[in-house]
Amino acid sequence: MNEIFLVLIRAHTGLGSFARLFTRYPYTHAAVSLDRSLTDFISYSRRYHNFPFDAGFAHEYRDYYAFGTHKDVKVKVFRLCPDDAHMQAIRRFLKKCESDRGEIFNLYAMMTMPLLHGLPVYKAHNCMSFTAKVAELSGCVQLQKSVECYSIPELDALLTPHLYFEGLLPRQASAGYPRYMQRWEPVRYLTDMLRLNGKLLSRLILKRKTKRRDNW
Repeated sequence: MNEIFLVLIRAHTGLGSFARLFTRYPYTHAAVSLDRSLTDFISYSRRYHNFPFDAGFAHEYRDYYAFGTHKDVKVKVFRLCPDDAHMQAIRRFLKKCESDRGEIFNLYAMMTMPLLHGLPVYKAHNCMSFTAKVAELSGCVQLQKSVECYSIPELDALLTPHLYFEGLLPRQASAGYPRYMQRWEPVRYLTDMLRLNGKLLSRLILKRKTKRRDNW
């Protein structure tokens, strides 16, 4: 039987703590796992803990969430059981996201979610839209709006009938942890921030021009 796991994560990051203070909701990150051991998580996220602007499709592991002195991480896990055709569609989507270097992190959807309920950008995802897309492709849930418009609490409500587990996952060492935790020079923060924003803005402008041309 096919099964996938959609996971909401109580991130220990400073940004996660700020979001919880603002929303009063515990979970601030979302990911997908293809096996019930819950050791390999797939998402759109930062690729380095200390460097938020190098972000995109990424494989994450338990010690990425329970980093430093943290011994565990709180999660809420939902189990979906797609049929073969829907499972193939999910795998094609994951393969495309991983292989297409044109796919980028949709920082703007994250920033505008509280006020504008997401901002779609061509070939760009964040953890929420990525997880919502996998849920949609599973055929197990019916989305009522575009994937870019789903917040994490809305994903929680959407997936409630498929709740599998909620609690603490113990930390587990991974080979990629030292690389994930490395630090970067301040100049790299600036250059990559400008690069990511340049890509997002150019795609927004291109989308607006295309939409205007189509309306003529």
